[in-house]
This record gives sequence, structure tokens and C-alpha cells, in this order.
Amino acid sequence: MVEKFLETYVKKIVAFPEQVSIQSKQEDGVRLLDVFVALDDMGRVIGKDGRMIVSLKTFVSGCKAKDGMTYKITVHPCQP
Repeated sequence: MVEKFLETYVKKIVAFPEQVSIQSKQEDGVRLLDVFVALDDMGRVIGKDGRMIVSLKTFVSGCKAKDGMTYKITVHPCQP
């Protein structure tokens, strides 16, 4: 659920939505979400002073109340 929301939202704010992908894995009760975007879109996803990624992390952390899972989001450039 969270992965699908994150992928849909990120695709709406980037210039190259076809290059967006999310990999999810679980370690020690923490779900790690790796967001891969085009190098040119890294700034859009992170935002000015990190505001966009902090907003996404805040929204996703609200899901913890529902499913009890802790989420960690990291943004990476796509490999060409």
C-alpha cells in the first residue's frame, strides 16, 4: 500500500516518470523503501532544503499507526 502510494506520487512530481521505481525490503521490523529516480529528478523529489522528502516521510510515518511498521525512505539515482 505505502509503496504504491509513494510510486504514484513521485511519478506525478518528476519530469521522467518512466524511470521511477521503488524497491522494498524488510529488516528488523523496519521496511526500507529505496526510491530510484532519474538524476535530473533528484532535486524535485528531495525538494528545497529537503522539504519534499521530509513531507513524504511524515505522511508515510502516519501509516505506522495503522500497520505498526516503521518506514525508512531513501532516494537514489537510476543506473543508466
